[in-house]
Amino acid sequence: MNGADRWAWAEIDLGAVAHNIAVLRAAVAPAAVWAVVKADGYGHGAVEVGRAALEAGAEGLCVALVAEGVALREAGIDAPILVLSEQPIALARTIVAQRLTPTVYTRKFVDALVAAEPDHLPVHLKIDTGMQRVGAHPHAVAALVESIQERSPAVELTGVFSHLAVADEPDNPFTATQIERFDDALTHVPDGLLVHLANSAGALAHPAARRSFVRAGIAVYGISPGHGVDDLAADLRPVMSLKARISYVKTARSGSRISYGRRYQFSRDTTVATIPLGYADGVPRRLSSTSGQPGGSVLIRGERCPIVGTITMDQLMVDCGDLDVRSGEEVVLIGEQEGAAGIGRITATEWADQLGTIGYEIVCGISARVPRVVRP
Repeated sequence: MNGADRWAWAEIDLGAVAHNIAVLRAAVAPAAVWAVVKADGYGHGAVEVGRAALEAGAEGLCVALVAEGVALREAGIDAPILVLSEQPIALARTIVAQRLTPTVYTRKFVDALVAAEPDHLPVHLKIDTGMQRVGAHPHAVAALVESIQERSPAVELTGVFSHLAVADEPDNPFTATQIERFDDALTHVPDGLLVHLANSAGALAHPAARRSFVRAGIAVYGISPGHGVDDLAADLRPVMSLKARISYVKTARSGSRISYGRRYQFSRDTTVATIPLGYADGVPRRLSSTSGQPGGSVLIRGERCPIVGTITMDQLMVDCGDLDVRSGEEVVLIGEQEGAAGIGRITATEWADQLGTIGYEIVCGISARVPRVVRP
């Protein structure tokens, strides 16, 4: 599907990716930046974002799945690609063949990699310093390092890392605890390895966590990692805009109701526009409105127009008031639009705040059936 296939699309601004990488590199120097492009680049397109990040000075990429790394290799990307957690043993040979850098934290997975007969395969050891998701316990690090070294030259330990749980809360003392645990564990690790600890929030707010490089995820896409670091993310630019065109215009009469459940009643005669995007496209149904509960809004001619009634699978409706709108006019659901009163703006973070979630979930949730239109 491409941008001509329907009146809805997501614009991806690769210039904003380059800008964000530059902001991050300046903030964390002399540490390097690796860009996290898992989940298809947080919904933005992993190949396009990965290329743009590398061209802007990122030194490597990070993914969550082997298949994500393979897709990057098949697109011709030759940079280091770190797979951030252990993978199914059956994929060991694919990891080796595609020259991916695996994360290890169990002997079983190290053995599986060695059985794939690699030659000097770089591996990174992950240590669990308190996230309690995956990773080796600090007490197991010495034994695992020895186990990896015994399997040289098949595998080579080239990196060691951990992950911060509350870096987006700068005053939370647990980040300092994790850094201390990490440093204690590093006493069992050889010198000269790549050492990495900071995610986007860690990169912005915790200089002690920057080390050899930072793994920048959401910041690459121009979204703050959390309100606690909004001030530090102020120079980032959003990469994704979600847009559509009005597909139908009608007059709704005072007292009439609209959409499934007829939960919204109009209090006056008004103009209603139908927008061909719905929850199957990633517009959360919880942005719907009822007569007693406001929902989300969109931008038309730079003005906010509220969503009215229940968002359906493929469409939603908005109250345009006295605007003399026409079918085919551009609508912005996430992004900016200029109007008579200036520039209107709706962000993924605004949606997230309204829905009690985070901006990550919003952009990752824009579905694959929404065409991505890439802008240089």
